[in-house]
Amino acid sequence: MDALELTKKGHSCVRLTRNGRTLVIDPGGFSEADAALGADALLVTHEHPDHFDEGRLRTAMEANPAAEIWTLRSVAEQIAPAFPGRVHTVGHGDAFEAAGFAVEAHGELHAVIHPDIPRITNTGYVVDGRVFHPGDALTVPERPVETLLLPVHAPWNKFSEVLDYVREVKPRVAYDIHDGLLNATGIALFERQLGPGGPGTDGTEHVHLGADESVSLTR
Repeated sequence: MDALELTKKGHSCVRLTRNGRTLVIDPGGFSEADAALGADALLVTHEHPDHFDEGRLRTAMEANPAAEIWTLRSVAEQIAPAFPGRVHTVGHGDAFEAAGFAVEAHGELHAVIHPDIPRITNTGYVVDGRVFHPGDALTVPERPVETLLLPVHAPWNKFSEVLDYVREVKPRVAYDIHDGLLNATGIALFERQLGPGGPGTDGTEHVHLGADESVSLTR
């Protein structure tokens, strides 16, 4: 399979590029301002503003008339009227092709923030059978993945859950996402705890990428 380039665009947003085509996941309000520009396909996991920024999606869709969005109903209903035929509603169990990328949808609900806060829908995406972005949930995909995009810090999780999630998914490597509220001290703490100085990830390599830093994912 061709090399897949992964670029971190801040917080929970990543760009995946292969054979000149680009897929962007969750270009929200905490990501880089240009996160969605140049995308051929866009995936959105849920409606929270740190994952879904309507203005950024509109700018990307207007800049590329061939670009399309795949997302769950709560997001699609907000942006589909502006782009007839270019916004597709998906949910758990769906498989589809987006700009040449093979995508599967896994998961149905956002993690519990607090019992007093109603849960919303959330769908994670496996791309090319290799990379899993869970959105705001610790969903275990219904297939092995070699690369996990790991939500390390959120109002809805704690370190023990993050570590146990890595151990359960068992990817080859985990790259941090959902780190927009962490300062340098917090990032260093997670690097230590999820690295050789921590309790152990059962063999998964843990990597923190800075904004606009890229890696090539090869088998």
